[in-house]
Amino acid sequence: MPTDTRLTHSHWPGNFDQPLVDITIGDLLRQLARDVPDRIGFVEAPLPPQSTRRWTYAELLVAAERAARALLCHFHQGEKVAVWAPNCAEWVLLQHGAAMAGLVLVTVNPAYLGEEVHHVLSTSGAVGLFHAREHRGVAMAQVVQELRGRLPAMRECFDLARWDAFTAQGQPGMSLPHVSPTDVAQIQFTSGTTGKPKGARLHHRGLVNASRFAAQRATFPEGGVWATAMPLFHVGGSAGSHLGALTSQGTFVLQPQFDAGDMLRIVETERVNHIHGVPTMVMRMLDHPDRASCNLSSLRTLMSGGSLVPDWLVRRAQDELGSRFTITYGQTEANGVICQTSPDDSLERQTTSIGRPALRAELKIADPVTGAIRPLHEPGEIWVRGYQVMHGYFSLPPGAEDAVTADGWLRTGDVAVMDDAGYLSITGRLKDCIIRGGENIYPMEIEDVLRQHAAVEDVQIVGEPDAQWGEVVAAVVHLHPEVERPTALDLYDHCRARLAAYKLPVRWYCVDVFPTTSSGKIQKYALREQIQQGVLTPEPFEKPSRKPVQA
Repeated sequence: MPTDTRLTHSHWPGNFDQPLVDITIGDLLRQLARDVPDRIGFVEAPLPPQSTRRWTYAELLVAAERAARALLCHFHQGEKVAVWAPNCAEWVLLQHGAAMAGLVLVTVNPAYLGEEVHHVLSTSGAVGLFHAREHRGVAMAQVVQELRGRLPAMRECFDLARWDAFTAQGQPGMSLPHVSPTDVAQIQFTSGTTGKPKGARLHHRGLVNASRFAAQRATFPEGGVWATAMPLFHVGGSAGSHLGALTSQGTFVLQPQFDAGDMLRIVETERVNHIHGVPTMVMRMLDHPDRASCNLSSLRTLMSGGSLVPDWLVRRAQDELGSRFTITYGQTEANGVICQTSPDDSLERQTTSIGRPALRAELKIADPVTGAIRPLHEPGEIWVRGYQVMHGYFSLPPGAEDAVTADGWLRTGDVAVMDDAGYLSITGRLKDCIIRGGENIYPMEIEDVLRQHAAVEDVQIVGEPDAQWGEVVAAVVHLHPEVERPTALDLYDHCRARLAAYKLPVRWYCVDVFPTTSSGKIQKYALREQIQQGVLTPEPFEKPSRKPVQA
């Protein structure tokens, strides 16, 4: 649809101006090695004194085919092989080799510990595992050894430190199998904020095209240089960044571990045009003492997501780095980006919205029960349909709910509103929705209000069962240690001056830390369990009688 068309309801029928590239990850690399063989396609740029490693596209193809042949000495096309390691060049080479061998790569968060790793490996049915020896004090090789006896499907495990020896096993000249763009390329596990992680089956067509369209909206230049420290186990690193650069015949520069000062050096020495990172990374680069002495003139755009970017950060990036922002919203289940702002969007659009739907994505704001399209500016669940939707979850347990409807809609679980230009603004999570006496309450609004209080360092709003209302609003607060401790009534009054009465928290709890996943996401379901089990003790609070409160 034309981007200047005004909508009458919260449904984006899709922009189909550009065709899909119906290609596999392996064929994409073959095409690049044919068209731009001498261009640098991949750079691993670790912290000094470790040396930078580079591959032209021709060299990258040779390395990928060598890996594919070695993999096929141990595994059969269609089998699942896992990788549990931090960012490194061998991770990228394994990704390409597995894609060419027709294997399914199961990505495992390197921050996971024993039982979390066991869940991913056992649920996915992986028959092989490539792992690092150590990561952040965890002896990964030892963990693997301890898990082997509980993984009957696991046939072989390999140390990535011996990658060259492994790839030498391949038979030169061995023919590689035919792989289809619709084949599953990876199984990536969701973060598990509402339960155990589930494995999303991602396909070549979705990974390649979602990354390609995101790079185009970001105005990433053909043949440009893209740098990131985003984790490869996540779709934002292995697909959005890596494949985004490749689909533009660009150079992908991988920083194995984020360091702000070193990223500034990388921008200068590699002439980086585009950086993909979370807002915190950008802040650290801006505040680093070496920034003023670095030549950053090549930098054009910053891609970020995961949370809204504050307006001051967008301004500072423009003023101090000469760079524009593109904000992405995506999900693993959609092979990457679902919505995205353009660098040409206004400051208000960049800081209050997640942009418009990606190319060739049909999207609606839906009633979560009926699927009916919601009016403009009215909240509902984001549903998306198109080529990029996953092939469902792998090996769902009996009774588990799949995220994809019978007619192809991916239910994201995120709540948003849409305006008449097709821009979306997130208002909360569906699973976090509190239903109090028939009223739908979305926690994000209340959390934003409480975070404005000087004594509140962080807060999570959850529903607590109640005999009268069904649920009431409960606030779990982490207080700032250097600010005078408020009472629950103080915090209640702060909210009462800013929110409708039915949204006000009436149960209050204080915690020193929140339960999180290994990737750092707060688990609200665990907070609800702690409340129901009496692990958390409520703060003294008596709801005051209604009377006007001055803001």
